[in-house]
This record gives sequence, structure tokens and C-alpha cells, in this order.
Amino acid sequence: MLGAEGSRHGGGRGSPSASPGSCAGQMLEVRPGLYLGGAAAAAEPDRLREAGISAVLTVDSEPGFQARAGLEGLRSLFVPALDEPEADLLSRLDRCVAFIGQARAEGRAVLVHCHAGVSRSVAVVTAFMMKTDQLTFEKAYENLRAVKPDAKMNEGFEWQLKLYQAMGCEVDTSSAVYKQYRLQKVTEKYPELQNLPQELFAVDPTTISQGLKDDILYKCRKC
Repeated sequence: MLGAEGSRHGGGRGSPSASPGSCAGQMLEVRPGLYLGGAAAAAEPDRLREAGISAVLTVDSEPGFQARAGLEGLRSLFVPALDEPEADLLSRLDRCVAFIGQARAEGRAVLVHCHAGVSRSVAVVTAFMMKTDQLTFEKAYENLRAVKPDAKMNEGFEWQLKLYQAMGCEVDTSSAVYKQYRLQKVTEKYPELQNLPQELFAVDPTTISQGLKDDILYKCRKC
């Protein structure tokens, strides 16, 4: 299933005549020193120089960004991810947020981009806002969409950011929330595991403290 970014590829300050967030792929400054955009924005070295961008985070299926002449000293990070609800972005959020945070702490302007600039990059920037501003997912996403109205992450990323919030905006691989998430990802990849006898799994006692309502959380007995 595809998100708003067509063809599973995965915006900034647009041209003076463009309204904020009106063109997918345009580079938009969503807060001082933090830009969001698509692949087209990352392919324009003159615009990167003009904006003072010296750090680029690419969240896409392929590492399309390449430093060009005139961009010496530019720092970059590639995080592989498809724009699909089933894609595991949650496990990579800490690395993305840390990259943005460190670059900003060093006084660098940062561009976060995917292919169209509306789903994967939006999810990463929303996570950064959640952590740095101590916002809920809903509030951070609302704030970002106020600046970039065409922002539309897929429903799988929305769910993962809610799990990120439940873990205190830091991926805790030892938490019941994360273990259940990983178990679900495994069964999505290997559907035949859903037919295994329930006796192979044990109820995770930590779910009570995690406040997961009345749902029973199972984990492998080897965990």
C-alpha cells in the first residue's frame, strides 16, 4: 500500500511565487535552520548553499543525494525506508533525531528529505518536534501541517509515532511496547507464523504496567 508519496519513493522554502507547502518536493523552512523537502530540493546545490544548509538527511529507498562541488564540509545521512505502512521507520527514529539535533547544536542548517517530501520526511521531522518540544504526536503533527498543509504521512508511520510517544520519544528495545511491535513486524513478513499454536507464546506480564487497555500481549517464550 502506498502513502501520499507515489511509487514508494519518498518539502522547504519554495519559489517566491509559491505558497507555503503548496508544491510537493519544494524545500520549506519549518523552523529556523530546519528544512523539509523532496528529492528535487536536495538536487539543487545552489539552493542548499543559499539556505546555508550543511547537513542533509535522506529517508528514501535509495541514497539519491550526493554531495557536489561547492558543498564541501556538508554532512549527510541516508536512512533506507519505503513509503509503506509496513515499513519499519520506528527503529530508525532515534538515529534520525540525533542527527538533526547534533547538526543544529553545531549551528548547521539541516534539510530532511524523502522523494516527494510529504510522508517519510514529515514523519521524521514530526518525531524531532515531539522529542525536542516535548509534544504529543497529534500536537507536533498539527503544528507541522500548519506550516506545510500538504504533509501526509501514511497511517503506518502515524501508528509508529504514537508508539514512539508511548516510549517517551526514545526507542526502548526492552519495553513491551517495542517487543510487541517487532513481533508484529515479524508476522507481517512471515504470515505463516500467525498460524502457530498459541501455546508457543506467553502472556507478557509487563503489559499491565504499559497500560495497553484490555488487549493481551503475547511474546515468544524464548524472549
